Amino acid sequence: MSGHSVLQLPVPALEGWVRERTAHYDAAFVSTDPRFGHAHITALGPFAPSPSRRDLDTVAALAATTAPVPVRLGGLAQFPDGIIHLVPEPDVRLRELTARLVAAFPAWPPYAGEFGSDVRPHLTLDAASDGVDLASTAALLADLLPTDVELDRLQLAWWEAGRCHVVHEWPLTGGGA
Repeated sequence: MSGHSVLQLPVPALEGWVRERTAHYDAAFVSTDPRFGHAHITALGPFAPSPSRRDLDTVAALAATTAPVPVRLGGLAQFPDGIIHLVPEPDVRLRELTARLVAAFPAWPPYAGEFGSDVRPHLTLDAASDGVDLASTAALLADLLPTDVELDRLQLAWWEAGRCHVVHEWPLTGGGA
């Protein structure tokens, strides 16, 4: 499969852990770009693989009107497909950011429309398997969770084996909550 772009909010507090798990599953997706957020919450993905200047300006304007988003990451959950993830709380502002991005870019529905309008903000950690479940993941993360973080950057990231990198990055600088 070729690569794809994603608008994501990096979570530096969990970067080392998620990067290590990424290396365990597929080292080709470990980025050499130090800004790249292996640990992230997706705001909109997939996104335009070759965004226009107007697209980038629109994302910049949205970032400029979005205040940093404080969340607590502590609750583990699992999607039906086996993806183990952290649930950010509260998630209202993350859902609002995704809705604003979808309104600006209707041609790019979240997850290609696979989940309809029920898009749940999350930070992917692992995939369930014979040796990996919610309990084992919780045990591995015991010293890191819960963690309070402030999501303060929006990245346009390119995900492709051997080529993961940040294409653009915008600080979240808007006022108000």
